[in-house]
Amino acid sequence: MDYMYKEVSIGFGAALVIYLVVAGYNVGPLLFLGVLGGLAFYLMRSRGVVKTFHKVPSEAQVQVSFYDVGGQASAIEELREALDFIKNRQEIRRLGIRPLKGILLTGPPGTGKTLLARAAANYTDAVFTSASGSEFIEMYAGVGAQRVRKLFKTARDSALKHKKNYALVFIDEIDVLGGTRGKTSSHLEYDQTLNQLLVEMDGIDVDDEVQLLVMAATNRADMLDPALLRPGRFDRQVRVELPDKEGRLEILRLHTRNKPLGPDVSLAELAGDTFGFSGAHLESLANEAAILAMREGVDQVTKTHFHEAIDKVIMGGKLDRRPSVEEMKRVAIHETGHALVSEFVRPGSVSTLTITPRGSALGYMRQTSEDDRYLHSQDYLENQIAVLLAGAVAEEMMLGFRSTGAAGDIEQALQISEQLIRGGMSELGFVSLDSLPPDAKHKAMGDILKCQEKRVRQSLESHQAGLRGIVEFLLKREKISGDEFRSLMDGSAA
Repeated sequence: MDYMYKEVSIGFGAALVIYLVVAGYNVGPLLFLGVLGGLAFYLMRSRGVVKTFHKVPSEAQVQVSFYDVGGQASAIEELREALDFIKNRQEIRRLGIRPLKGILLTGPPGTGKTLLARAAANYTDAVFTSASGSEFIEMYAGVGAQRVRKLFKTARDSALKHKKNYALVFIDEIDVLGGTRGKTSSHLEYDQTLNQLLVEMDGIDVDDEVQLLVMAATNRADMLDPALLRPGRFDRQVRVELPDKEGRLEILRLHTRNKPLGPDVSLAELAGDTFGFSGAHLESLANEAAILAMREGVDQVTKTHFHEAIDKVIMGGKLDRRPSVEEMKRVAIHETGHALVSEFVRPGSVSTLTITPRGSALGYMRQTSEDDRYLHSQDYLENQIAVLLAGAVAEEMMLGFRSTGAAGDIEQALQISEQLIRGGMSELGFVSLDSLPPDAKHKAMGDILKCQEKRVRQSLESHQAGLRGIVEFLLKREKISGDEFRSLMDGSAA
């Protein structure tokens, strides 16, 4: 409708100017005033004076329920409790309860914070109005504060227009405008914008005609100003974490319910293979698997498609570049070394072994995930270091020297050795890593890596024949599954 009005207005204006010219009138002053008016409108719009928030979704867009959000049972339960508080307006008035004004959703990217906010709006039958933190920040002083006022006004007006009692304002990436005040001393626009947000939240009252709730999301809650987090502003903080195995299974069911799955697809197995995936990663995984099936012209999405999609989500797409024969052999030795030691420390752990270049990697070995771990023991961390060092040790054994391909592995191994020291699991005992002299820390980390390197070398030297056989097979096939790898190991042992 807005575009139609603009077109009619422009057409009418052009027709009027032509008529005046034909009639012999001097239209110079009129055109001059029109240009000035247009310039003034442009400047006002660029400063945010006439900026409006168009992110008020239609009813069809808002209809997202908590049943559409998988893998976040605890976050949903906590959010429902807070929202029930708001819905029972008469009860909270009777008991003299102050309504919750703000709920802050914190957690890693892609875990479903925005989806939870939409589901909350649907749960409370509220008008949903959203904005991003970056929309409030401009170089002109006062523009951000004005946009905050307009956002809250838009939410209230939309609720009245739709004859609803509740309005939900959602601010994504709130750390952009809600950062600790005083850090940007050269420009006060950030502080003014945050001050206005605090004022608007303080103005929310239980007796308002439209009950307003502010929800916000951030990946960096540590950056927010303390005044924003105190009770009376954001009263509740809801953690939206990466899903566990059961959560990943629930999310996969949601994203595959409209896809024809082959009989060999096990969603429980896929949930186990996708440790560390967020909801967004899992949605992308299901989508990429369906795309691969479409490219092949098949009617069902199979296990092979999903495994290929996992590799693509983790590592990226296949590259056109082909390494030289010598490099391919080195990569095959490197990845086979990782895989052998991985099987030694945890039998059945190898999922895929490939020397097909993807992303920034020339090859990789993917492990099957164990049950989700939240605590790591000393032997678990030492085994991880052994697997990481195995590639470089295998290169040195078979080719006489190492390469830069192990740089990322060594960096990770050093980080794990630091974890061992911090957890009191090194020869240093219980120490403060911050007060530890650099040379003592360096020696302790070096000793940990040398111990695991010796262990890895002994294991690989006793399986050199198997290592050579698997490398030759991998060079022919470029990619082998974990079951094929274990069959080759058993054959070489026999």
